[in-house]
Amino acid sequence: MDKRVTKAPDTRRRHAEDFKQALVRRTLEPGASVAAIAQEAGVNANLLFNWRRLRLKGREPPAGATPTPVLLPVTVVAPELTATPRPTSPAPRTASAGTIEIDIKGARVRVRGPVDEASIRAVLRTLACIA
Repeated sequence: MDKRVTKAPDTRRRHAEDFKQALVRRTLEPGASVAAIAQEAGVNANLLFNWRRLRLKGREPPAGATPTPVLLPVTVVAPELTATPRPTSPAPRTASAGTIEIDIKGARVRVRGPVDEASIRAVLRTLACIA
């Protein structure tokens, strides 16, 4: 018996590197929709996501590199001074109700309700580890 193996012709499209890079640059703009850009260019969205992932992977710092510190905007507001008399004995400290929001690396950390010193320290320690 004569069994011949035939290979199907390669029907995949080949895209120029500058075409890929232009599409990836467009996906990196704020508010860009990768799926819409892919559809407009006539390529599969998964393919464009793959090109984007490969480009972003090439930008990652080498393992063990120290990340660059990020400065965050801070607004300091002076407390209102009132003419209420201070108690003679210190009252036990109670946590006041409030909300703290911290935006870092595209994520928002929100602490609501009674916010005490221990909670703040825990949030800041966690942020220091991931920042």
